[in-house]
Amino acid sequence: MSSGEAHVQTGPFGTALRASDYTPTGTPVINVRNIGYGDLRPDKLEFVPDNIANRLEKHLLEPEDIVFGRKGAVDRHLLVGESQAGWMQGSDCIRLRLHKSTLNPRFLSYALLRSSHKAWMLTQCSNKATMASLNQDVISRIPLMLPDRGTQDSIVAILSAYDDLLENNRRRIQLLEESAWLLFKEWFVHLRFPGHEHVKVVDGVPDGWERRTIGELTTLRYGKALKADNRVAGPYPVYGSSGVVGQHEKALVTGPGIIVGRKGNVGSVFWCETDFFPIDTVYYVDPDSVDLLLYYSLLDAKFINTDVAVPGLNRDFAHSRELLRPPANLKLLFEEATLPIHEQVDILRRHVEALAAARDLLLPRLMSGELAA
Repeated sequence: MSSGEAHVQTGPFGTALRASDYTPTGTPVINVRNIGYGDLRPDKLEFVPDNIANRLEKHLLEPEDIVFGRKGAVDRHLLVGESQAGWMQGSDCIRLRLHKSTLNPRFLSYALLRSSHKAWMLTQCSNKATMASLNQDVISRIPLMLPDRGTQDSIVAILSAYDDLLENNRRRIQLLEESAWLLFKEWFVHLRFPGHEHVKVVDGVPDGWERRTIGELTTLRYGKALKADNRVAGPYPVYGSSGVVGQHEKALVTGPGIIVGRKGNVGSVFWCETDFFPIDTVYYVDPDSVDLLLYYSLLDAKFINTDVAVPGLNRDFAHSRELLRPPANLKLLFEEATLPIHEQVDILRRHVEALAAARDLLLPRLMSGELAA
């Protein structure tokens, strides 16, 4: 690396694992899809048996290693945490192991989060014929202004204070969301709702309840195409089947709303408190029928892939799925119990957005020396 090559040891390329090597449990493997912007993306994490991990010991990760993906999203990286120690570097990854006496790993991770670095990586690794590809030569040329270790530590202390607050708020959000989900499961899946002791259940349906299809309860409407290049930065979240994928100056749907994955992450379900823009990989629930009980019921719905070639959710199929609906008084009780939870989640999400924005403003100014640490 420019100004820092002597402080970095480039590890071996990823293991040559085969599909048959993976098992349901064992040693976790970090693949490209698990690499975020400094953090781990745990979805679709894969595993190999411990005997394979022991045989490929040189590919096991240590705390504060940095892992890049070699193909595709080359602007992303993972700073390995204590909880990921002993995990395996995947087939299409490059590992950096740092000389920590002169280079703080978290400082390097923050440096790699700058927008200027992301743009540089994409430019250096781009190839019109194939997807972006990263190699050791590109890594060795990454521009890096490296202050003394004490200054690095001071910058890390400032930025990590923001990250600690962000992580604390995200954990609170997760706990709140889990509490609402557990309440839904208790009442509407296990049927231990208030007064259930006095209600007769026949064929899984309590007296006074009914089974209704999604199509009878609402209409799933198609999102609208909005390519990333056509988005104008603004206050409204843009939803794809993996969740929020950007922001836009205009909304398509008035919130609160429910979004359902149509292509890609089939059947994924998201609640959005504000106005939003759903793109063409998702459906959105007709705004007139949006409520919290329907949201949790859709989360619990058994959607399956109905398109063999490309993962997709057929709307007619989705409309035909049945949901169990309670009497109006029980629905109202559930809304009264979960609405304050969602309001608190919304407040915390706004705090997260504000903290992240403040950190992202500070980061380049601290890294460039414009602000003294």
